[in-house]
Amino acid sequence: MIRIFFRKLATKKDKFDHLLEKYNLPRAYFNINRKMVTKGVLVGLFWGFIPMPMQMAGVMLTTPLMRFNVPIGLATVWLSNPFTYPPLWYLEYVTGNFLMGKENLHGIELTMQWFQDHWDDIVVPLYVGTAFYSTVVAYLIYLLLNWLWKRSAHREWKQRQESDK
Repeated sequence: MIRIFFRKLATKKDKFDHLLEKYNLPRAYFNINRKMVTKGVLVGLFWGFIPMPMQMAGVMLTTPLMRFNVPIGLATVWLSNPFTYPPLWYLEYVTGNFLMGKENLHGIELTMQWFQDHWDDIVVPLYVGTAFYSTVVAYLIYLLLNWLWKRSAHREWKQRQESDK
């Protein structure tokens, strides 16, 4: 399904090639194939799970180190956004506490003083959970997307073989 979408997108190549030439952008970072797209999702999810400002800058800093589809990486990082931050960060905090064998904080107050008093109790489990989701979960999603892409290609190949008979 996703392959068909990208295939249709790739047919509008003339306008896109003109844009790449005009701004002198490397074509390699815009390739649409299984490896480039799934790596883009991996990098985007990795940076998207990290609670920090300017996550898109993290994606761009990763670009010279790893070849991936940059627009896909930049779009995927936006899965974490101001609307999804609270549940995502809470999930990471709870996961971090679970991995560290600690209990969650009780009696939470939404005041600056309470957060200043409990900052160390919040940040360490939050970043332990972040490390788990940024590495393990992002990589598992990468593997799942690779498997789905290959499965889709194999299914299309089989259908083509059967229709040729």
